[in-house]
Amino acid sequence: MRDTAAIEQLTPRDAFERVREGARLIDVREDDERAAGVAQGADGVPLARLLERPQAFAPLPHAPLLLICASGARSLRAAQALAASGYARVASVAGGTQRWLAEGLPMASPVDADFLERYSRHLLLPQVGFAGQRRLEASRVLLVGAGGLGSPVAFYLAAAGVGTLRISDDDHVDRSNLQRQILHTEARVGVAKVASAQRALNALNPRVRIEAVPDRVTSANIDALLADADVAIDGSDSFAVRYLLSDACVKHAKPLVYGAVQRFDGQVSVFDAGRRRGAAPCYRCLFPQPPRPEDAPNCAEAGVLGVLPGIVGLLQANEAIKLLLGIGDSLDGRLLSFDALATTFRETRLRADPDCPVCAPGREFPGYIDYGAFCRA
Repeated sequence: MRDTAAIEQLTPRDAFERVREGARLIDVREDDERAAGVAQGADGVPLARLLERPQAFAPLPHAPLLLICASGARSLRAAQALAASGYARVASVAGGTQRWLAEGLPMASPVDADFLERYSRHLLLPQVGFAGQRRLEASRVLLVGAGGLGSPVAFYLAAAGVGTLRISDDDHVDRSNLQRQILHTEARVGVAKVASAQRALNALNPRVRIEAVPDRVTSANIDALLADADVAIDGSDSFAVRYLLSDACVKHAKPLVYGAVQRFDGQVSVFDAGRRRGAAPCYRCLFPQPPRPEDAPNCAEAGVLGVLPGIVGLLQANEAIKLLLGIGDSLDGRLLSFDALATTFRETRLRADPDCPVCAPGREFPGYIDYGAFCRA
């Protein structure tokens, strides 16, 4: 173990500046000690837990790492132990949190160890990091459908740490669903899909709030379902619902992640016309009129390869996470088509229709229509 003198001991103000420059700060006090607050920018991991599994909380041994406790004694011992384990740039904050407070440096609410361990791989990504993960945790997503597309979407959004996932579906689990709807199990045949989904997702990540809505999306409830959502995801198998959801997203200026599957073919896109009038298309710009029912049979009539909704749903989840974090290039203005038999992707550029009855620039929202009649016409 390195000698105490060999461990760099920083004043709280110097430590604060290093945190602002990107250094990691870990508060090694116990959970109850951190309940009143931690130094701003600090992650909370009890000393014993940190030393037992340092790689889980500080996976980069050559990155700058600062440790703080109440007075500086425990953090110094922890720094010595980590230095002996190969952490080359570890330092201790002299005087600890007591001196930090005395110098008037900012405090924050504590970050729990579960957050740090659960999302550790996200925290390593500069495009996500601590701020991005907190942004995911504060986000709300409306997912329409808990079936083939909704299953992978829900699983990966919950795993990623989306704070609130509102799932709307009025169907019940059927044995024929299990070939592709991986949220559900044999034991839950006959159970409402949203209740089955809630059980599966809570088991995966209890930090995520699942709002199970056992209702079909209609003109009467869409405004309430969508009002506080940051992103909407279309996992439905109904053209009437797709047109309604698209129109509502234009009305409320919400981005919509679209997905559809049939037999061996899938599609994914993002429609953001509500926020980008005239520059981005809506679903109606792509499909001004619904297809005839005989030209677009549903999965129960035409069949679908079981893995196909998984592939398309994962792409939808990816688009949603990018939108929530504000990173990357979304599929806004692009339609991605997937052929499962050939294992090929094809991209089609989409343009906003300047005469679209819903999203044309300067056009007031025309109101909801009888979408069932529209799709049967």
